[in-house]
Amino acid sequence: MTAAGTFARYVSWRFLTAILAVTALCVVLLFFADMIELLRRSGKDDNSDISALALVAIALLRLPARAEIILPFTVLIGSIGAFLMLSRKSELIVARAAGMSVWQFIMPGIFVAILLGIVIVTVVNPLSAMAKAGSERMYAEVFGRESSLLDTKSAGAWLRQDGTDGQSVMHAKVVSNRGLALGGVSVWHYGKDGNFSERIEAAKADLQTGYWVLSQATISAVGREPAFYERYLVSTHLTPTHVNDSLGSVSSVSFWELPSFIDLADKAGLPATRHKLRYQMLLSLPYLLAVMVLLAATCSLASFRFGKVQTMAIVGLGSGFLFFMFREVSRNIGMSGLAAPEVAAWAPAVIGTLLTTTVLLHREDG
Repeated sequence: MTAAGTFARYVSWRFLTAILAVTALCVVLLFFADMIELLRRSGKDDNSDISALALVAIALLRLPARAEIILPFTVLIGSIGAFLMLSRKSELIVARAAGMSVWQFIMPGIFVAILLGIVIVTVVNPLSAMAKAGSERMYAEVFGRESSLLDTKSAGAWLRQDGTDGQSVMHAKVVSNRGLALGGVSVWHYGKDGNFSERIEAAKADLQTGYWVLSQATISAVGREPAFYERYLVSTHLTPTHVNDSLGSVSSVSFWELPSFIDLADKAGLPATRHKLRYQMLLSLPYLLAVMVLLAATCSLASFRFGKVQTMAIVGLGSGFLFFMFREVSRNIGMSGLAAPEVAAWAPAVIGTLLTTTVLLHREDG
């Protein structure tokens, strides 16, 4: 067992504990923020009987998917903290005096970040996708009881479709099960002649082969009194693939399911741009987390030598925020089709690698 190997394991452990500690803290904050929002929505109706346990379950099921979004930030903050702790105890000074270069004590952090990214993509993401789908179903059941609880700032989901009985336009206030189950449904149906036929208000709708099954539907037709049906059918030529691409939540499709879904969408003639971009962003996540370690190194290694700890930490956080904005711009460009999903997903990480490596080479190797 060499001294270099022992030091590498020690640094890896420090990085892992710092990143996990920051991630746990951020996850707790996300949970309470989501709970506050759910309580605010449930409090809109004084007569609602929504239990606190149901709200807690929804918030917990949504946590893994939301934690994935902030993971690059937690890795950045945890890496900055790990570097600062090593510098404060003069451990990096001792490592430099022993002849180690900056790359030798950065590599353990990069290794931890890549390994963490692989675990997140291959293990945690499928579980978070299942939890996300479960939270959508629970949300539809809990907040679909009263229409007043479904009113949000968003306009809901719109879907235009054609069927054997004519065209129809469907609006849903709640979408779950990747778009195959809808809540708070309104349908404007047109006959085969193109004229308006009837309006349907239903509590929920479930997609079956060739038709939607509407539950607790009220039909308002031209020249007739409104009628109530426990079960009402609306024909459609849409397939689950079409609906998934139009209404489905991308985060509810796991990493292992995305390739088959993209292939099915391509065969059906659908672009599936959101899912292709999501797949590429998941593939690039381990690399992106490694870039976060490099970014933390540019803002932390020289801080104690120059006595500007607070300034460099703020610079690191600011750089991370700018990088996040750049990544979001790149993602939106990919969503709009102006760039290939591969370019939109990988370009920020590649550019970040070039910039951080240049800064480190300039500072450490002259």
